[in-house]
Amino acid sequence: MYAILDIETTGGKYNEEGITEIAIYKFDGHEIVDQFISLVNPERKIQPFVVNLTGINNEMLRNAPKFYEVAKRIIEITEGCILVAHNAQFDTRILRTEFDRLGYDYQRESLCTVELAKKLIPDMPSYSLGKLVRSLGIPLSDRHRAAGDAKATVTLFKLLLSKDQKKEIISQTVRMEAKRQLEPKLLDMIEATPSVTGVYYMHREDGSIIYIGKSRNIKKRLNQHFTSDNRKSKKIQLEVAAVSYEATGSDLIAQLKESEEIKRNKPRYNRALRKTIYNYQLGLTKDEAGYLQFKIEKTNLDKPAITTFTNYQQAKSQLFKITEQHQLCQKHTGLHKTSGPCFLHTIKECFGACIGEEPVNQYNARVERYLAMHSYENQNMVIIDHGREVDERSVILIEDGVYRGFGFFNLNYQINNLEILRSIISPMEDNRDAQHIIHSFLRRKKVLKIIPLEKLQNGSNFN
Repeated sequence: MYAILDIETTGGKYNEEGITEIAIYKFDGHEIVDQFISLVNPERKIQPFVVNLTGINNEMLRNAPKFYEVAKRIIEITEGCILVAHNAQFDTRILRTEFDRLGYDYQRESLCTVELAKKLIPDMPSYSLGKLVRSLGIPLSDRHRAAGDAKATVTLFKLLLSKDQKKEIISQTVRMEAKRQLEPKLLDMIEATPSVTGVYYMHREDGSIIYIGKSRNIKKRLNQHFTSDNRKSKKIQLEVAAVSYEATGSDLIAQLKESEEIKRNKPRYNRALRKTIYNYQLGLTKDEAGYLQFKIEKTNLDKPAITTFTNYQQAKSQLFKITEQHQLCQKHTGLHKTSGPCFLHTIKECFGACIGEEPVNQYNARVERYLAMHSYENQNMVIIDHGREVDERSVILIEDGVYRGFGFFNLNYQINNLEILRSIISPMEDNRDAQHIIHSFLRRKKVLKIIPLEKLQNGSNFN
């Protein structure tokens, strides 16, 4: 659990500042579950430059509660939480100073979104809160007021969690919280997770990840893990100390994250998925007469693939669908090995490419139409799918046929610039597994929509 906060002060000499406003959002890693916002009478004058910056003046604070009057609420809402702030060193110092004046030893673990952003989103022009969130397309209202800045920090922290592919933030959180908690029971872990689509992480007590999985219903999947009596499940049940999760909304992104993060983190109980998950691919050749021909072949990294498949039966089943939908010839799709007419020609469903009756250019045109629809080689596009919330969408970026990564955007924010799109994208590795996952979804038309990237490059938005 996190307490994301922002504090406005009077300014002045080091350790003599007073709090004029405080905002705290209690955040469980996915949504705000509690909040506290209040002006505070600092019992000292505010520096003129601070008045100009925040708009808070001495008159506004005349009847505001003094710090000792809000101290109990601050302790309660931050109890058991890790403090998160933009420039956390400043905010935590100010809080401890105020509590020291009351004779109370206030200690909380903390995380700084400035440091996290520099690590996870390098090369940004500025890491000041205002400029950083603007660059990332995060809305910010009431700049230099505690509530507005803290709310923007919540959204920024949520983005940083999604960009943390090594899960270092979550692992550090587990280590910190393990000191304060008894080892949770499996039933408590199930109860604490929601029935949402996403990726889940099982941790040891030291925070290290021992298993990564994905599900359309995380709670249901955990229940299966913790009630199963197979050998691997029993080992996991003995070792797991905590479960964290990351909602994705989109099953496509959940699969992409699971594949990438298993390879990156190499959890001990994910051995099967550390390696590639596809075994067959669909290749394209041309015969002596010039007809384009499909061929199911074993995966070969040295050969270009139109699409990939987990097993031979899946590949063959899909090829039958392609042949039927695009009125292709079974001989040229490799489904009927013959020197004469194919089976479809005997029932008058093939136009005769198998015996040279159909003109080459006419037959190849249908093959090319399939390729244009189902292959993203050399294509530039964005794939839009469900987001984590009702007013959010997920986006996957493909440039020159290369999978760049994914991100999330709010429907109220207009994405009309390629640089803004790139800034919200979490970079991911373009490997055959990722392409296999994306191809499978495109084949089944399981996403909301696919939009050519040139639409965005021409100044349009895709909301």
